[in-house]
Amino acid sequence: MSGQDRPKGISPAAVEGAPGVWRVDLQKHDLSIPGREVIQSRVEFTPDSPPFKHFHPGEEIICVLQGTLEYTLEGQPPVVCNVGDALTVPYGVHHQARNVGDGIAVELATYVVEKGKPLLTKVD
Repeated sequence: MSGQDRPKGISPAAVEGAPGVWRVDLQKHDLSIPGREVIQSRVEFTPDSPPFKHFHPGEEIICVLQGTLEYTLEGQPPVVCNVGDALTVPYGVHHQARNVGDGIAVELATYVVEKGKPLLTKVD
């Protein structure tokens, strides 16, 4: 997608990682725990972004910065998070996020994951 096609309200530095889901990677560092690293990203969702089921090789700690997001974690009912709400997704749990508001929704996602593994694996 070109800069001209970037949805209004999406950060200029963001890269589209999936339809309607844009990421700005903020930091990536090794941790004092052997074999683990921390990755922190700003994730931006357009109102029409389709949810997709996925998992991570570690924990994901989320804080909603803008808008309203609905999270569905495998085996649990959906939970709606607004600005300032936080959520932790346990290691390997299949989950998905969906923008349920009118405008752009943004989360700060902090991942504590196994080093060298793909950050995100889609589930069919």
